[in-house]
Amino acid sequence: MNRFRYGEYDDGPDPLAPPYDVRGAVDEMGRDIMAGADPLRALRDLLRRGTQNVRGLDDLLRDVRRRRDQVRSRGRLDGTLEEARALLDRALGQERGELFPDPSDDARMREAELDSLPEDTSAAVRRLADYQWRSQAAAQSFEELRDLLRREVLDTHFQGMKEALANSGTEDMQRVREMVDALNAMLEADDRGEHTQADFDRFMDAYGDMFPEEPKPRNLEELVDSLARRAAAAQRMMDSLTPEQRAELQGLMDDANEQSGMSEALERLSGALRGRRPDLDWSGGERMAGEQGLGMGDATTAVQELADLAELDTALNQGYAGAGLDDIDEEAVRRALGRRAVDDLDRLRAVERELRDQGYLEGSRNRLRLTPKAVRRLGETALREVFADTVNSRPGGHSADAAGHSAEPTGATRAWEFGDEEALDVVRTLRNAIGRGGADSGGRVRMRPEDFEVAEAERRDAAAVCLLVDLSYSMALRDLWGTAKQTAMALHSLVTTRFPQDAVQIIGFSDYARELPPDGLAELSWEPVQGTNLQHALLLAGRHLDRHSDFEPIVLVVTDGEPTSHLERDGSAAFAWPPSDETTAATLAEVDRMTRRGAGLNVFLLADDPRLERFVDEVARRNGGRVVRPDADRLGGYVVRDFLSRRRRAG
Repeated sequence: MNRFRYGEYDDGPDPLAPPYDVRGAVDEMGRDIMAGADPLRALRDLLRRGTQNVRGLDDLLRDVRRRRDQVRSRGRLDGTLEEARALLDRALGQERGELFPDPSDDARMREAELDSLPEDTSAAVRRLADYQWRSQAAAQSFEELRDLLRREVLDTHFQGMKEALANSGTEDMQRVREMVDALNAMLEADDRGEHTQADFDRFMDAYGDMFPEEPKPRNLEELVDSLARRAAAAQRMMDSLTPEQRAELQGLMDDANEQSGMSEALERLSGALRGRRPDLDWSGGERMAGEQGLGMGDATTAVQELADLAELDTALNQGYAGAGLDDIDEEAVRRALGRRAVDDLDRLRAVERELRDQGYLEGSRNRLRLTPKAVRRLGETALREVFADTVNSRPGGHSADAAGHSAEPTGATRAWEFGDEEALDVVRTLRNAIGRGGADSGGRVRMRPEDFEVAEAERRDAAAVCLLVDLSYSMALRDLWGTAKQTAMALHSLVTTRFPQDAVQIIGFSDYARELPPDGLAELSWEPVQGTNLQHALLLAGRHLDRHSDFEPIVLVVTDGEPTSHLERDGSAAFAWPPSDETTAATLAEVDRMTRRGAGLNVFLLADDPRLERFVDEVARRNGGRVVRPDADRLGGYVVRDFLSRRRRAG
């Protein structure tokens, strides 16, 4: 009888989770872009701080650095040297205990030999290599010392070998020697171009149990990479010791290699690994702390882990040119931080991927651009936020997301043409498709472009809308730049979605004025130039109104400074501070032309400047428009509310 056990899924991200809602990520990026960041910087900042309950790269980076501190506090690097000294002292003590009761001259000579041993542990071990021990316990302690050194030396080359060879016999050491010889032969065959994957598979079948790390290497390149990283870590571990410790430990290692008969084979292996991976860090020390002494193998593992964490730190920091999430080694993240961190990294990659796949970002890694879809989303978000401010500022207000119709239906229809924005006549469209035989036996209707018909409508009253936005340097200095961009995008989104019959134009002005394309509003930046050329902006706005002379004119001006620049007859911009009489006269002349067109100017004043206030008051007196002094944080709400109020009167 089959039995089933149910529990919380813990093997990675939930496979049944809904797809990522990257619109929220676009909104988060939009806030940075509104503040002046380009799309690439906005995306990187989003990935650094995280999104939608997903930890960002900064969180993972903090975990890596916390893990690095933990590894560094694991213990001292001289543990093997300390343990070797302890075993040697124990063997000498046991031997002296055996010799002391013996009154013979041989015993005294042996004691003298022991007394004359050098202080250097490696030199003492080498002197005692041929010593005939009286004490069986001392001989056993000395053999334990040499076995420890053999296993520790092998563990610096092959992780896990120390434990694998515990309580091993002659046959086990012989198999290790055969493995090292086979590995050297495989590397030499590869140098000659004679190595095959089948050779590697046979090697792993024979000796794969000596490489316990997971996942196991799949080919010679992965095996070389793993062994070379450990060899480099072993060298850096030795470099981290004091010169005295390093010399003593190196002597013990050389003696152990001679005793095991693998001195020449291991030296060949080390040279081959270094030659294949010269890019690794083969020198330099690591700072380690802690009370416990680490064996050579464990110390090498700690240094290797620190090297991996340093590489992971660099990858997560993303501080180099061309950095991307693909540079982060998922397996290194798993080893250092566990499965949850890998899941977070996968989610961040999914967010970045979906931003492209769902059509919000385009371009290369280093030249990202917002798509028109992303710009529309940012405009909708700006409008939503502005509406929230507008609605909350008056009792009983509520937002209406449905767009109104731009025309009254006449009851007639016509064939659809590319570019038509009128509503489809669904009944006639389906009738056309069925009439030409577009319905199959299953009741499915296949439609063609020629089947579509649209409902004709009479055009309602339309407005020609001009928003003039100050782009001068002072807007950035007063931290008004993001607010001005949000206002422009919100108004453009409002007009294009709810009043599609209207003609909207956004004009930016500093020393010169220019029309701002809708798809460039999000990435628009302030201009570090002198001049506030409102005259040129009004000139361009007047041309827009003249092109739509039968539309109701609506002109809105957002500025924080009085005009300081105007166009000369040759088209150049003349700048003067304080403002010259010529600039003021030229600007007021354009105001008078707007008045003759019947276009009221509503000016939104963002600075407390007596000279500016006197100027805009004169504009209002000549034109009959209004001067609004809004709170800068609520500029968008003021502009949208003003537009809607004038639009209702116009309709």
